[in-house]
Amino acid sequence: MKIYVIGGKAKCGKNTFGEYLKEQLKDYGYKPCVMHLTEPLYEYARNYFCWNENEEEKPREFLQKMGIEIIQEKLGKKDFLLNRLFEDIEILSNFFDTFIITDARLIHEFESIKMKYPDVTTIKLVRNNYDTMLTEEETNHITEREIDAYRDFDYIVDNITLEDLKRGALEVVRKEENYGG
Repeated sequence: MKIYVIGGKAKCGKNTFGEYLKEQLKDYGYKPCVMHLTEPLYEYARNYFCWNENEEEKPREFLQKMGIEIIQEKLGKKDFLLNRLFEDIEILSNFFDTFIITDARLIHEFESIKMKYPDVTTIKLVRNNYDTMLTEEETNHITEREIDAYRDFDYIVDNITLEDLKRGALEVVRKEENYGG
C-alpha cells in the first residue's frame, strides 16, 4: 500500500493536485483514493453548525479552532484526526491500494503517517504571491505556519498554473515508478 501526503498552506492547490495525482496513478494501474485528514472537522461543520459545503469559503476559523484549540489542546487528543484517518485507511484498503491525503499541515501529521506506514511520499505545494484572503489571525495560525518548519519533503511542487500542477503530479508518479518509492 502506497500513501501520498500532500501539504501546503491555504489555497495552494492541495485538493486539485490530489485529483491530478489520482488520475496519473490510475493511468499506471493503481486504485487510488483521495482522503482528507480533516474530514471529521468538516462533518462537524456540516452536521452540527449548518455549514453548506457549496459555499465558496471554507469555515476556516471554525476548522482551526475545533481542530487545534478544542480537540488537541483543550481535550488533549493530539492524534484524534490521525487515528480516524488510520481507521479509514484500514477499512478502505480492502478496496484501494493507494491513498492520497491532501491536507496535512503539521509536522506531527507528516511524521505520524510516516511512522505508521512503510511506503509514504510527502509532497509540499507552494503557491507564492497569491492572496489567500485569510485574516491575519488565520494566516498566523499554527495550521498555516508550521509547515514552513518541516524540511523532510520528498517533493516540492510550485503551483503557478494548473498545468504546473498536472506536470508536477505526472513527474511525482513517474519518479516513484522509476525509483520504486
